[in-house]
Amino acid sequence: MAKEPGSIIVVSAPSGAGKTSIVKEILREFPELFFSISYTTRAKRENETDGVEYFFISEDEFEKMIERDEFVEWEKFYDYYYGTSKKFINEHINEGKSIVFEVDVIGALNIKKIYPEAKLIYIVPPSIDELTNRLKNRKTENEEDLRKRVERAKMELSLKDKFDYFIDNEELEKAKVHAKELVKKIIKRNI
Repeated sequence: MAKEPGSIIVVSAPSGAGKTSIVKEILREFPELFFSISYTTRAKRENETDGVEYFFISEDEFEKMIERDEFVEWEKFYDYYYGTSKKFINEHINEGKSIVFEVDVIGALNIKKIYPEAKLIYIVPPSIDELTNRLKNRKTENEEDLRKRVERAKMELSLKDKFDYFIDNEELEKAKVHAKELVKKIIKRNI
């Protein structure tokens, strides 16, 4: 008997809305889920490890992967490429394993086009002002990158109605609880 395909859960939000914290909590609570590690050409931050947060590759390598049609979704923004491997998704879901993605809003919508069964979860920040403050407090971007992220956040917020579920992240602990309830429902796990 063939295995039932795994679930595809995509968590998305503008930068600074809390998606990384929420995804980490989901993975802690549901160790059976696989985290989809994206590829990027941006520089590795001090607290990041290659093959954990991202696969950090050169722009030339990334462009060769595009030519070979290896991505289910990819995008270039903030002068860097980001993309999700088709092979990773197909191997896992065909084995009945469920995958969690943490991608930008456009990437999430592109995944949904190819995998219509994917469940998209949008993390909604309290306000654009609060989002801007969170980004400033992270101290990971220069002023120009910060400005670009805030402008992009405004565009991404306009697309939230295309998602299956919403989590308001005014208070992180409540947002984490809501996220775990949604994931439990999606993967039909009894805990």
